[in-house]
Amino acid sequence: MLHHLEIYVSNLSKSSEFWGWLLAELGYAPYQKWDSGISWKHGETYLVFVQAEERFQDIPYHRSRVGLNHLAFHAESRQQVDKITTQLMGKGINILYQENHPFAGGDSHYAVFFEDPDRIKVEVVAPK
Repeated sequence: MLHHLEIYVSNLSKSSEFWGWLLAELGYAPYQKWDSGISWKHGETYLVFVQAEERFQDIPYHRSRVGLNHLAFHAESRQQVDKITTQLMGKGINILYQENHPFAGGDSHYAVFFEDPDRIKVEVVAPK
């Protein structure tokens, strides 16, 4: 079991807004908050988002570089994937791989792929 994951972000306010609604949809609850960070918890696992110092923001994140490629979350159902997809579109958030959505991960992989404010790829996957 993953204990926690900490991600540095370029704009904590934007990231908090984005991740707050998504993580609430997925069953996470607010956990900790301080001037430069915020976290949400589900069970014993929590996700932490911390404001990156300006001096470290000169090279923007890109999922194809060494490091994190994407985060994938379990959805409760295909209906939840569809609901989140509709919410993303309503918020103007680009759905990745639209030409193959919701089967961009394969014929038996029902999911939605999108990006957070720093362009970290996120995936929400329905059970098989």
